[in-house]
Amino acid sequence: MARKFITYFDKQGDDYTDELILAVKDKLDTVDNIKHILIASASGESALKLRQAIDDDGITIVNVSHNVGFSGDNESDISPEMIEKLESVGVKTYQGLHAFSGAARGVTNKYGGFSPLDVVADTLRMFSHGVKVSAEISLMAADAGLIPVGEEIMAIGGRAHGVDTAVILTPVNSKNLFNMQIHEIIAMPRD
Repeated sequence: MARKFITYFDKQGDDYTDELILAVKDKLDTVDNIKHILIASASGESALKLRQAIDDDGITIVNVSHNVGFSGDNESDISPEMIEKLESVGVKTYQGLHAFSGAARGVTNKYGGFSPLDVVADTLRMFSHGVKVSAEISLMAADAGLIPVGEEIMAIGGRAHGVDTAVILTPVNSKNLFNMQIHEIIAMPRD
């Protein structure tokens, strides 16, 4: 048995990035098995803040941004300059289809209805949007070969601007979605 501390923020959607990074650093001080951190940062700003706060060469940080075209045709939410800046401090950036929507969203937008993955996403959102994002980016990064499957990692997400959620999970490739395990919630919004 273990008693662990969870940070709860007031509401989702607010930018709790600085406070979340403090909670992540506190957690990293108590564990030694986390070697990979994923962070969902469309612009890359939160990923840069995380890297500046966690100066540990033994921890790989991967930023997961929106796919090109998410905000508009041929538009990237992260600039080439930011990608270069992140790379210069050792942060990889991944842009790819969202695991829980992707091309299926194009079908439902045109014909209506829902995808089975919409049910998965909405179930995870019952915890928080950031929990959904954390699970989703872990699938995306695992499928891209950027993180190992079967090894505990930390995943950080949120809603809108900044981040408000951090979890420890064991990622899987998307074909094994229901084998993913969320082990701990480090921080999340209460409402």
